[in-house]
Amino acid sequence: MEHPPRVPRRPFVFAGIGLLVLTVGLGLVVVLRDRVDLDEEWMSEVLGWRGPLGETVSRVFDFLGGGWFAILVVPIGVGVAFVFARRPWAALDFVLASAVAAGICQLLKAAFARSRPDEILLPLDNGSFPSGHATNAAVIAVSLGLLLRRAWVWVLGMLYLVAMSFTRTYLGAHWITDTLGGALLGAGVAFLVWCLLLPRIHRERYPEAAAKPAPDITASAAGLPGGRARGRTPHPRGGR
Repeated sequence: MEHPPRVPRRPFVFAGIGLLVLTVGLGLVVVLRDRVDLDEEWMSEVLGWRGPLGETVSRVFDFLGGGWFAILVVPIGVGVAFVFARRPWAALDFVLASAVAAGICQLLKAAFARSRPDEILLPLDNGSFPSGHATNAAVIAVSLGLLLRRAWVWVLGMLYLVAMSFTRTYLGAHWITDTLGGALLGAGVAFLVWCLLLPRIHRERYPEAAAKPAPDITASAAGLPGGRARGRTPHPRGGR
């Protein structure tokens, strides 16, 4: 039997809120400044790496991380997999985090209205900050890491996030700070949604612990190993 670990929610709540604050703060910085040196320098480097193979791989990531595939197929597919694994609350967590993050991302895109790089290879004209693809990748990486609690899931998730962020700049669809903002946003939402549903997620992951009866306080007070103390407590000899 797997013993359930104690997972305090407060640090994750603070982390999630902090990541969202950083997202908004970064957005304000990049839109208020006419030029961000990091963005310009990174874009000039990436342009020198462009080639047929890199563009093909980047377009595959473009398909995986956006459009109907990312919005519908990935959340529904992962949700159905969790349901078949008898983890419906984990399914709800993943779908809810994906939907909330996507909604907030679109609101921030409209609010900041940052222009995309001139070197873009895709027909996109909506706001550049934050990156929707990076947001989606961060939700996948962090949510699955929290729900499955396996080191290899975290490693693969972080590699996927880095690859997605790189390909977005490779295609000129985003500045590097756009992908950073998306990563912060997706991770923050994933933490907060997980914290919201943590009691339910914990009970469905460890059903044996949830079904274990609470210790008998009366028996403990009487010094008995178990069960409920019955009858009157005997008086010491010689007492009235």
